Amino acid sequence: MEEYVSIFVRSIFVDNMVFAYFLGMCSYLAVSRTVKTSVGLGFAVIFVLGITVPINYLLQNFVLGKGALTWLGPQFASVDLSFLTFIMFIAIIAAMVQLVEMIIEKFSPTLYSSLGIFLPLIAVNCAILGGSLFMQERNYANLGEATVFGLGSGVGWFLAIVGIAAIREKIQYSNVPAPLRGLGITFIITGLMGIAFMSFMGIEL
Repeated sequence: MEEYVSIFVRSIFVDNMVFAYFLGMCSYLAVSRTVKTSVGLGFAVIFVLGITVPINYLLQNFVLGKGALTWLGPQFASVDLSFLTFIMFIAIIAAMVQLVEMIIEKFSPTLYSSLGIFLPLIAVNCAILGGSLFMQERNYANLGEATVFGLGSGVGWFLAIVGIAAIREKIQYSNVPAPLRGLGITFIITGLMGIAFMSFMGIEL
């Protein structure tokens, strides 16, 4: 249990997809104009990461990795399908994003229209693919750890986009110098938030 808590907390604060690796920045910057749309996209990212990371973990360990097909028989011990990793991971992600898009369009048309093109673009969001690739690189011991990592990474991205959206809503009433208005001040604030999140690296988990 302690290991799961450690992975979850670390993926949110220490290895935050936005502030530690600057992944998923296109959606992060484009959709974070209002808190409402940011919350919607944030929950969509949590769902997609929480589903695709464990599915890709099973795919990696029972289909794609070298010797992963030994469960079919000893004659498959030398089979290595790792060259299909990227295309299979992206296929799983695209399928889950399509599911999310259909659900949001059905139950929240307003949010669907607010997110616009950035909802289907979750499929090519580098934070989503990055979650699966980090899972593969870190070689988690079991499906539970991979799932916790996926959910934690999604929550970390959610906190990042909602945080910057709340700041951007408030900063509209501030006297920002003209050359920095818009993306300029957003980049500066993102950098400062990234520095703030670096302080979590001192936590022993």
